[in-house]
Amino acid sequence: MSNIPNSEDTVLRYTLPERIVHWVSALFYMYLLATGLAFYTPNLWWLAVVLGGGSTSRFWHPFAGLVFVSSVIYMWTRWGKDMHITDVDRRWNKTVMNYIRNEDDRLNPAGRFNTGQKQYFWAMLYGGLALLASGLVLWFTDSLPWSLRWVRYIAVPVHVIAFLVTVAGFIVHVYMGTAVVRGGFASVIRGEVTRSWARIHHPLWLEEISKK
Repeated sequence: MSNIPNSEDTVLRYTLPERIVHWVSALFYMYLLATGLAFYTPNLWWLAVVLGGGSTSRFWHPFAGLVFVSSVIYMWTRWGKDMHITDVDRRWNKTVMNYIRNEDDRLNPAGRFNTGQKQYFWAMLYGGLALLASGLVLWFTDSLPWSLRWVRYIAVPVHVIAFLVTVAGFIVHVYMGTAVVRGGFASVIRGEVTRSWARIHHPLWLEEISKK
């Protein structure tokens, strides 16, 4: 007997456009992470070599940044209304340690996205915008008038801080979506989750879509 659930046992969590833009943002962010680390320290210069060499990495890094930020902004247009912190999230926060320990049966119910996912979303959105703004300054420093050349001294620490914030969130996001919440990774590939999975991790969302 097949272990693949039939259509009555699954619900659509992410549409095809949502899954595509998710993977575009993830892949381009990983490229930015690798090339950015290569630029940051000589000890990781080998990453640039693997990715085509220093000149190639330096050329494509800012363009990859434009694609990444564009994808995050697109996700904001699709998910922004679902990312606001509500009373449901504040109640969920009270049991967040149960989430970290993977004790789902002791969690307060969550909607389509839990508080951690929402915080990660806003960190990547605002962090991406900070990376974009500071990156544009560093990209076109020579085009700035002399009276504004000092801006690059602000852009450098802003770029580094935004990088640290986003990479910390990215690591936690990948870890939670693969090692802790089993089935979360598969949902951004297939788009569907089982009703039992939704009932455990996002019961309020399942209740909402079931009514519709």
